[in-house]
Amino acid sequence: MPEITSLQSGAQWVEFRVTDEDWKKADPALLGTLLTHVHMIRAFEETVVELAMEGLVHGPAHSSIGQEGGAAGSLVQLKTADQINGSHRGHHQFLSKALAHLQPAGFDPKAELSPAVDALLQRTLAEILGLAQGFCKGRGGSMHLRWDEAGVLGTNAIVGGGIPLAAGAAWAHKHAGTDAVAVTYFGDGAVNIGSALETMNLAAAWKLPLCFFIENNRYAVSTNVEESTAEPRLSARGQAFNIPSWKVDGMNPLAVHLAMEQAVEHMRAGKGPTIVEADLYRFYHQNGGFPGSAFGYRSKEEEQQWRERDPLDLMGRKMQELGLISADEVAQLRARIQASMKQAVAALVEADPAGKKNKRRIRPELWPEPGFRDVGLRGDLSELEGVRTEEQATFSGQLQERKFIDVVADVMGRRMETDPGVVVMGEDVHRLKGGTNGATRGLAERFPDRILGTPISENAFAGLGGGLAMDGRYRPVVEFMYPDFMWVAADQVFNQIGKARHMFGGDMAVPLVLRSKVAMGSGYGSQHSMDPAGIYATSPGWRIVAPSTPFDYVGLMNAALKLNDPVLVIEHVDLYASSGLAPVDDLDYCLPFGKAAVRREGQAVTVLTYLSMVQHTLEAVEQTGVDAEVIDLRWLDRASLDWDTIGQSIRKTNNVLIVEQGSVGTSYGGWLADEIQRRFFDWLDQPIQRVTGGEASPSISKVLERAACARTEEVVEGLERVMREQGL
Repeated sequence: MPEITSLQSGAQWVEFRVTDEDWKKADPALLGTLLTHVHMIRAFEETVVELAMEGLVHGPAHSSIGQEGGAAGSLVQLKTADQINGSHRGHHQFLSKALAHLQPAGFDPKAELSPAVDALLQRTLAEILGLAQGFCKGRGGSMHLRWDEAGVLGTNAIVGGGIPLAAGAAWAHKHAGTDAVAVTYFGDGAVNIGSALETMNLAAAWKLPLCFFIENNRYAVSTNVEESTAEPRLSARGQAFNIPSWKVDGMNPLAVHLAMEQAVEHMRAGKGPTIVEADLYRFYHQNGGFPGSAFGYRSKEEEQQWRERDPLDLMGRKMQELGLISADEVAQLRARIQASMKQAVAALVEADPAGKKNKRRIRPELWPEPGFRDVGLRGDLSELEGVRTEEQATFSGQLQERKFIDVVADVMGRRMETDPGVVVMGEDVHRLKGGTNGATRGLAERFPDRILGTPISENAFAGLGGGLAMDGRYRPVVEFMYPDFMWVAADQVFNQIGKARHMFGGDMAVPLVLRSKVAMGSGYGSQHSMDPAGIYATSPGWRIVAPSTPFDYVGLMNAALKLNDPVLVIEHVDLYASSGLAPVDDLDYCLPFGKAAVRREGQAVTVLTYLSMVQHTLEAVEQTGVDAEVIDLRWLDRASLDWDTIGQSIRKTNNVLIVEQGSVGTSYGGWLADEIQRRFFDWLDQPIQRVTGGEASPSISKVLERAACARTEEVVEGLERVMREQGL
């Protein structure tokens, strides 16, 4: 018979309940603040639902009516320096955190509301209505609420999407030596998503002060929690990651507050993350003003049972029993808040002169101007003012032949030496003498607290990097060992990091550098070999640089680390072992922003290329004798491309050949050809020609891999095709 030993998790997991004695011991000022918060949220949400039912909320209005206790209970104790984010259903958390910021000493439920609170309610409502005076200038609406000054990092429409970002804030708090904490709010739908579980693991491994606050309202739209998981006690997830967890009645604001008090104490003491699961209920459907029973997935009896546990009624009743407030005073509190909401609505909405009786419309002058559409998609480049720029041809420092990969490591070391905010993270970057290729050689020994070897969890650590960038105190450099891994982290890369600046109003910085290498020719096959330029070029918010020489790598990486936008730095495995002229001891220059390099002047055709294909193109030109002008693009994204150099060349040659190595289906050149045609059609003597790899991704077989990738021979064919079509 085998021996069987029962195992237990090392993490505490408790169900937390309050007693009558806890109510008696509670600070009356705390209870008054909780009562005010829940009534503020309720009146606000009722107003949003009313406007939504009138058709005045464009898009969804995910009401948190019924869930006020979880937000108020967990947030009234937090300081402004503590940061939170949440999901699409996040009005209640946004308001409670903002109220705690505005009045950190709490609220007297018998007092008048301050002008600052009135302004908060109006500005929040304006954002939900999509108006220019909103916190995100109308771009965020109901699902994307951010107020950095109050510690609200931003709510999120992607279920679970904001969780890794909050880990970035928590890392920043810890590394900065503060006792501030981060709280990320999500529901039963998100708790089974990879980003949530990956981030729990990462936060626990790194002991980050991050609370995973699970609002278990039992329904992800209409699918109940028992259908979604075999363990509906969602705080059980903490057992897998050694995270202490509290399960609490979310309809009881005091219970949530006391449980959260313990969780916050744990985090402020530097002991790592926590989980708080609040069992609560949304009184309405996923969106709008109808109950779930109207859609058939909940019974009226179930809804009534939960309504009898209304957190507003509970707070009012308990405070009356303690002699702290009267029923009339509770009614007066509600009336004061409702009056403030009516005042907010009156400032934003008016009678519709073209509508039926009692029909209202948004005041037309409050909409954002259509011309604001693209403003703030990227930064204004003011951070580059006064930056020293160099080109190799005019560089006065000492140059010598150096290996490309050595320069990669050296320039990052120099930046970490001069900027304590630079943080590098990725798989194995702290091991193997500089990761799998040597790109971080020697850095872990010099900067052990800023070279972060991560678990294999691109979703979590890319998002953590995004949150770190949005925090503002650090400049993360995230490494994807292979660019194909971006698909694992696609939500964080494209929905979060790329869109954040624009989505939250256009005036926040997201200074993140993402490094990755093209590995075509290395035998690593279909899932490790892609060129990511085409994907990033067609995704909003990203800048892209692609260095082909060691000298350029220094200047482009330095420029990327100056920019306040997310920048993809694409490298190529073929270049790592190559050598070229590079600075010996001056690693502090940038390449001129948005400036391509003409590697060869010519009259017959303009060849546009980048990375290792620059050298393949020059070889092909020598072999064919075609008088081609070869332009190394260096900056690849729409906003950074050197259209002046490209246009000048096209007006001279009247022909264009775009050369890239990767698959035609994810091609950068497809987008670029379309853009060139729109800008320079009148100067073209023939359709734009292209050199690419095949339709399929590269295979493991050496022969099939070579057939899938473009190299010198394919550029030769491309040049000959251009000349043939031209009749030369």
